[in-house]
Formats: sequence, C-alpha cells, structure tokens
Amino acid sequence: MSKNLTSRAEDYSKWYNELVVKADLAENSAVRGCMVIKPYGYAIWEKMQAELDRMFKETGHQNAYFPLFVPKSLFEAEEKNAEGFAKECAVVTHYRLQNDPDNEGKLRVDPAAKLEEELVVRPTSEAIIWNTYKGWIQSYRDLPILINQWANVVRWEMRTRLFLRTAEFLWQEGHTAHATKAEAITEAEQMNNVYAEFAENFMAIPVIKGVKTESERFAGAVETYCIEALMQDGKALQAGTSHFLGQNFAKAFDVKFTNNEGKLDYVWATSWGVSTRLMGALIMTHSDDKGLVLPPNLAPSQVVIVPIYKNEEQLEIITEKAESIIKDLKALNISCKFDSRTTHRPGAKFAQHELQGVPLRIAIGPKDLENETVELARRDTLSKEIVNISNLVSRVDSLLKTIQEELFSKALDYRNSHVTEVDDFETFKSVLESKGGFVSAHWDGTIETEQKIKELTKATIRCIPMDVKNDDGACVYSGKPSTNRVLFAKAY
Repeated sequence: MSKNLTSRAEDYSKWYNELVVKADLAENSAVRGCMVIKPYGYAIWEKMQAELDRMFKETGHQNAYFPLFVPKSLFEAEEKNAEGFAKECAVVTHYRLQNDPDNEGKLRVDPAAKLEEELVVRPTSEAIIWNTYKGWIQSYRDLPILINQWANVVRWEMRTRLFLRTAEFLWQEGHTAHATKAEAITEAEQMNNVYAEFAENFMAIPVIKGVKTESERFAGAVETYCIEALMQDGKALQAGTSHFLGQNFAKAFDVKFTNNEGKLDYVWATSWGVSTRLMGALIMTHSDDKGLVLPPNLAPSQVVIVPIYKNEEQLEIITEKAESIIKDLKALNISCKFDSRTTHRPGAKFAQHELQGVPLRIAIGPKDLENETVELARRDTLSKEIVNISNLVSRVDSLLKTIQEELFSKALDYRNSHVTEVDDFETFKSVLESKGGFVSAHWDGTIETEQKIKELTKATIRCIPMDVKNDDGACVYSGKPSTNRVLFAKAY
C-alpha cells in the first residue's frame, strides 16, 4: 500500500495529498471545496478535541452553541471584520425550492421565497455572539463570560487542499468578555499558551509563540497572538491564533456594563481558535514516505496486535493471549486493537497499520507463544525487537513515552536548524529558495516593506516572536533602522 506513495523528495504536495486519501483520513466530496472526514481521520480529530476541551475547561471555559446563520446587518456591524471576510462569505438569499415548470422532475429556487434580509453562513461567529452577549451583560457581576463553541464554518476558498484549506472546516472558537483591558489581554495570551502546550505535548510539534503584524492580524483585532510551526518542506503553518479584540465588537454591538464604580463602560473582548488544519500540521510534521507517523498521545490505537497463524486452533490460542495483553494495556490507559480480520494476510495488515501510523505493532505467532515472546515494531524508526511477554506491558508503556518525546525532539532539531539569520536581501532570497524554513531578519515596521517582500519572494512575516530581544539593525529590504528581528517564511 505505502509503496504507491509518491516520495516527499519527488513531490511533497502530491505526497501529502496521496497520504491523506490512502491512509483513509479524508477525501474530496461531491460539494466543490468541501471534504469528507473519514472515520480514521475523525478519530484523530476526536482525540484532539477531547484534549483541547479538557484544557479549555480547566481554564474556566464552558461550551455553548450559536446559530450557523448571521443576518447581514449584524455581520457588517463591525466594519473591519466584515470587510476582512466579505469575499469569502457564502450567502443564503432564498428559503424555499419548487418544482421547475420548464424542466420536469427538476427543482428551482422559488423566486417568491426571497429572504427579507440575506443570511451569511458563518465564516466566524463574533457578530452573532456579541449581539447575543448584549442581552447577557449589564453589570460587572456578569463578567467574565468564558465561552467556547465547537462548530463548522464556511470560507469560500477557490484553491482547496484536504484539511489545510477547505470551503467548510471544523474548529473551535472561544469568545470571552471581560471588565478590564488587562484581564482580556491576559486571557488572549493564556489561550495562545494553551495552544502551544497542546501542540508540543500532544502533537509533538514545536511552535514559536508570537504576535502578528498589523497587516496579518485577524480582521477586527487589536492584537493577534499566534503559534507558528514548521513543516518538513520548509514551509510554515499557522497552527493557532488568539485575538485581543479591545472594545471593537462591544462598541459595534453596544455591549456596555456598569463597572464596580457605578460607571458605564464598554466590555473588553477576546476570540481564539484552532481548526482541522491541525490535522494537516500533524501529517506534515512527522510522516514519512511509508505513510503516517502519529504521536502516541493522539493515535486512535497506540498499539495493534497482529496474529500470525495457519489454522483456527492457532488463532484461538493467540487470541486468548492477545486478550490478556490488551486487558493489561488498558489498565494503563493504553489503547490497543487486535486485528483478527480473516480477510487480510499479516503482510497486508502490517502495511495498512504502517500506512496509518499506529505507533507500536505486536506480532504473535505459534513459535512466539512457545518462546513466550513477541515481535514489537516501532512505526517511527521502523525498528523491531523481541520482547518477553512477561515484560511486554512495561516495555510498551516505556516505548510509547519514548516515541512521543523523540518525535518532538526530531521536529525541534529540524525547526532549529531551519531558523536562519540574514542581514541582506540577496541572502534572504537565496535562503528562502535553497533552504527554506524561518528567516530571521530586520524589518522597518512598515506595511509597504512587508508587502514588497511578499510580492518579490512570496514570504510573509509569520510573527514577531514573544521572546524577541532588542537588536538594533537595518531592515533587510529598505535598509531603514530596525529595533528587532522578525520571522519570515513561505507558508501554507
């Protein structure tokens, strides 16, 4: 199965597209630009959801749900937000179909069923949520409001790629309301830190925390915090964003509250989100030419047991031993699958589980039972070892932790070796073309320079790192004074 994959070196984009489909993660649908997330892909997304949801709730957030449709008048209330998303909006204009009198057996939009006001299919939910918050908030006693929503959104993309950019995608979006500016900024920073912790501890992806430039900010935000990851092809991927919205949405929707001094003031706001784009990040950070490589913390099955047998009697004995192993693994919260399918040979099973990135594979045959051993294979290194059954559970537990740590270390080494400081524009262009990765360079702080560099190189400023230090120098393009370096990269 995996032999059919195009290699990363030959065509990285084609490798990615083939892997998503052949590993049974997702496929294109009958709806242009939309995808079907298949059970195996959705199982990974569910594990992501579960961990993020737990982290959100541990920081005091609650889940709620708001409408898919946003009246156009609400959507356009915050002008920058409306302008930023206007070209990506899908719009509902009618509410009914009817039989087509000119085409028997077909339907048409009923011209008499035009909506009085068009409905925007949410590209993001700030408008409908802040219109709702207006009825929830009167006093400082009603604050803070810490709400998260798991939902789907639509942004009409012309060029789509499974998980990375689709017209409809799944995500979570947090929307919080606060009494003070300081509290809202703390919230936005906290959630960016939550995303970074999740990316590193569960996805095994090292990220750089930073803030976006003015031109790269979320439409309607005062500040956008982000986490940036680096894929194996040297391109960056924005893995999550958290926005300090100031009082922009409160003013647009007239959301005021009486503060503890008895004075009326506008509420301070944040929003933050990650999406199924994380699936793309997971695939592109760790996987190889043989297929997926999944970090154990997010693998639907951390271990798979494959029986090797010649007859039913042997299968029964192996099954009994496998069930005992599975019971012991489950006691340590290790997820394990017994692949007892009679429709596939062991070699085909090995190939499938390798393609789908199962972290550990246990093979058990009659001779193994005689010797009280099993063959244990790692997906990340493709190494194999013979393990005594009496030591198997502890070895599996230890190896899963090792795999998680080593996947992170490998990705971190790659990322660190692909952050290059440059001081002149010719070297800047050369590094982008020959090496890729993040280019650390001085920037004069102007949108004009930022756009000119993007026009000439297709590289954007991914972020101004949170830990950036004052470092006087000259802008890599204009030569004008600069006080610190920023990170440029080509990106998804």
